[in-house]
Amino acid sequence: MEALVLSDTHLRPDTLERLPREVWDLAEVADVILHAGDVVDVAVLHALADIAPVHAVLGNNDHGLRGELPEVLELELAGVKVAMVHDSGARAGRERRMARRFPQADVVVFGHSHDPVVMQVPDGPLLVNPGSPTQKRRQPVPTVAWLVLGSVPDARIIPVRTPA
Repeated sequence: MEALVLSDTHLRPDTLERLPREVWDLAEVADVILHAGDVVDVAVLHALADIAPVHAVLGNNDHGLRGELPEVLELELAGVKVAMVHDSGARAGRERRMARRFPQADVVVFGHSHDPVVMQVPDGPLLVNPGSPTQKRRQPVPTVAWLVLGSVPDARIIPVRTPA
């Protein structure tokens, strides 16, 4: 199973065109889409769900989605235990903190910082922060992640171009 992993899209229905074409193309070939929060508007999730099943968590900017999205989500996909949360906390100590918080997880997906991360915690989960496809902040380019869910989960960061 392959997943498109997004976070921090910060889009509204009238700004959906800001989501790079590559994101829509990746969604078309993904088996599932994981969104780690800061969706901002449910229209984004509906547009993505028209392409593939979507699982999402509540971000700190998702004020209108309180009660619709969980703050934490734990699910099993293709036999892989995946945990999702928007904010993993400070960079320092993140690996141990996420391993303690989600002791059964094979993969922990998070966002918030807009800083892409793929890191295998020794004797713990694979940590995946896709960055942001729309607000690169301090990063050289906007990004998403591609997650392969199998006997050994693997992920990579994919740079995308923002529409002109």
